[in-house]
Amino acid sequence: MASDNATNHTSGVAGRYAVALYALAAEQNLLDEVIPAMEKLARIIIDSADFRRLLNSPLIDVREGTKAVLAVFQAQGFGPVLQNFAGVIAANRRLRSLPAIVAAFEALVAEKRGQTVAEVTTAYALSDEERALLSGRLAEAGYDQVNLVEIIDPQILGGLIVQIGSRLYDTSLKSRLQRLQHAMKGAA
Repeated sequence: MASDNATNHTSGVAGRYAVALYALAAEQNLLDEVIPAMEKLARIIIDSADFRRLLNSPLIDVREGTKAVLAVFQAQGFGPVLQNFAGVIAANRRLRSLPAIVAAFEALVAEKRGQTVAEVTTAYALSDEERALLSGRLAEAGYDQVNLVEIIDPQILGGLIVQIGSRLYDTSLKSRLQRLQHAMKGAA
């Protein structure tokens, strides 16, 4: 299963940035600093709708976006490695990919630690109670030592999508509506 997780999370643009950051932090012996900082960044992305709007806004100029993101990173006390990383992401016009990069980084760290990664996509941030309930359900299903990597995607409307390796559990409202629409077309 670890190879599934590696394949799922290190492929694509987000995965390449995550692998590059991990390699840089490992090379500079800064993993003990960078890993908790990325966990903190994940919480900021989940908890701050304003920050997510900043990342996703097509109206913000690259220079302005870079300045704004770097200001947030400095205010949160992120070190030079993450500040430089954010600058590279912004300069490459990849700010919209930052949540996916953070999720890929978390998945990579979990894989290195031998944990199972469950990528959980929701329309809103999970509460601590919901997170604990989900972890409990996954443990009941046989997934011990699960690291939840949360992604917020308002386009799923509600419910959640959980991906563990190659397995996908989709209870999102969007997919339910799509199935209903498909069934209605078939009945017509």
